[in-house]
Amino acid sequence: MSRWIWIFKRFTGKLWLRASLYCLVAILTALASAYAKRFFPEDFSQKIGADAVDSILNIIASSMLAVTTFSLSVMVSAYSAATSNVTPRATKLLLEDETSHRALSTFIGSFIFSLVGIISLKIGLYGASGRVLLFVVTIVVVCLIVITLLRWIEYLSRLGRVGETIDMVERASARTLSTYARMPYLGARPITDNTPPMPAQAIGLFCERQVGYVEYIDVSELKSLSVRHRLTIHIHALPGKFYDGRQPLGLVHPVPDDAVMKDLIKCFVISGSRSFEQDPRFGFMVLSEIASRALSPAVNDPGTAIDVLGTQVRLLKNWSNVLESRAETAEAEGYVYMPSIDTGDIFHDAFSPIAVYGAGAFEVDMRLLKSLAALSYCSDAFRAAARNQARRALILARESLALEEDYRILAAFAEQEWPGITADSTVD
Repeated sequence: MSRWIWIFKRFTGKLWLRASLYCLVAILTALASAYAKRFFPEDFSQKIGADAVDSILNIIASSMLAVTTFSLSVMVSAYSAATSNVTPRATKLLLEDETSHRALSTFIGSFIFSLVGIISLKIGLYGASGRVLLFVVTIVVVCLIVITLLRWIEYLSRLGRVGETIDMVERASARTLSTYARMPYLGARPITDNTPPMPAQAIGLFCERQVGYVEYIDVSELKSLSVRHRLTIHIHALPGKFYDGRQPLGLVHPVPDDAVMKDLIKCFVISGSRSFEQDPRFGFMVLSEIASRALSPAVNDPGTAIDVLGTQVRLLKNWSNVLESRAETAEAEGYVYMPSIDTGDIFHDAFSPIAVYGAGAFEVDMRLLKSLAALSYCSDAFRAAARNQARRALILARESLALEEDYRILAAFAEQEWPGITADSTVD
């Protein structure tokens, strides 16, 4: 996905843009009323009761303002609940939720539509035929309001709940993994042992006066620049990496001129926070944070942590499919190279916090080991990462479990799945 498409998607997701479309519809309806005489006879307005459009617009204007205010108060409460009960990182998804945006834009937009319609009627823009057109468009808007209200009432009952938030994080993470399945290495070539190393004359890519997380990389533009200017580019900072200016975002050779250098740097977007779009690890990190908070003494909800583990297993099974698709993908065009996301890092983000905060809960320890055992059969890389996390879990459980018998049960299960593993083993 190019940088402009990425910016366009963010722009079209703004709440004000959708609400403005209703205002545009109202203005176009007023302008089109001048041509309504061609389609509607003068007496047709009285036959269908189009004169009632004044009252309908007044009802919409008064009711939609109240509904919008109520909806905003409920959403603010849901965001606060998600921040305190789930994790602040998950509120980003709530703020970008399509269902909430559609509902609020419909309510605000219909309010604006009614205001424009009332003003147009008062100043005499609509004749008898124009009222018919306004009446028809108003009925369509009322139908949209009714459908949105019915869906919105059902959705509000789940908004901000822990289970619903976990599902939202899972869907966002699954979309990112699906993107990696379609475009391994985001469309770049993989950096492997057979990849020629960059020469010493290669120059680093630095974003001056910017500190933050790499949120987005426009690989398609990097490939285009590499072909046009015959450049070889190695990306070092993957999406989600914290950039502080000490290490380069990547290396390029031969050294391009200043204009091309600026174009290369523009392909990297540095932000103050991580996002789900190109960063698979962020989704696993958010899920593990949800489980960690559920395991805190103040909450003491191991059931939520167990649910998160099930979600992690589903996502990592998909991640295994991504790794398989990479092996079958034809070599990408251009001369842009990117390292793969380390499987051990993914497992660390997903399971290490749960192992730390759930070490004293036998049911969480057992579910964690069973989850790791299920993933061990996906690939050799998964088995090595799962074994490493299982050893860490055993070490933490031995120090935290109240009963020695519980630890022996865990150790026996781990020995069955990973022969030779003990809490005294060295963690890789």
